[in-house]
Amino acid sequence: MNIGQVKQAVNKVISEMRERPIPVGISNHHVHLCEGDYQTLFPNQPISVRKMLKQPGQYAAEQTVTLVGPKGALKKVRILGPLRSQTQVEISQTDARALGISAPLRLSGHLSQTPGLKLVSEHGELELPHGVIVALRHIHMSPLDALIYGVSQGDYIKVAIEGSARRTVFDQVAVRVAPNMALEMHLDTDEANAADLTNPDAYARLLPTGPCRFASKR
Repeated sequence: MNIGQVKQAVNKVISEMRERPIPVGISNHHVHLCEGDYQTLFPNQPISVRKMLKQPGQYAAEQTVTLVGPKGALKKVRILGPLRSQTQVEISQTDARALGISAPLRLSGHLSQTPGLKLVSEHGELELPHGVIVALRHIHMSPLDALIYGVSQGDYIKVAIEGSARRTVFDQVAVRVAPNMALEMHLDTDEANAADLTNPDAYARLLPTGPCRFASKR
């Protein structure tokens, strides 16, 4: 086999791998806590694992809190572990309206000029000054996945949800790349409802964007 044939074979394999269905995870409202805030809410109580998540090392904890806003409250909101360097609350726009706050659409960790609210547990409470967001829809990828799909950290792409009763196309889907990430698209509950994601076999597929396959960074 000559070099041209090898390249042709490799390109064929990469093209086939790009057509892999991408698992879709539905992200319900949840809280990431820093160590200090966790100790305020759960003093002398180690965080405990309820269920491991698809992303390596991440899990849903047994511990839950109540979110309290100006207009209402959301009970039994799950804590996700492990603990982080800063506290972040992720909700949907429907949740934001129920709580009576205006939560901006942000990537995880981008918390400047975000609203706060009160977090209450059975053991304590705290006023969070900021850190509440509606998470921007995104796809987690390893560096190998990103190489196969031809994307980079910070790219925004177009994705079709297939296998559901209502085929839906989402634009401006953020690409997040890290060595410890597993291939998975994350949508919040509002987006999942819009796409009628009741079928566990539904999946995401990347789509062309304009004259080139992927949108530019922003």
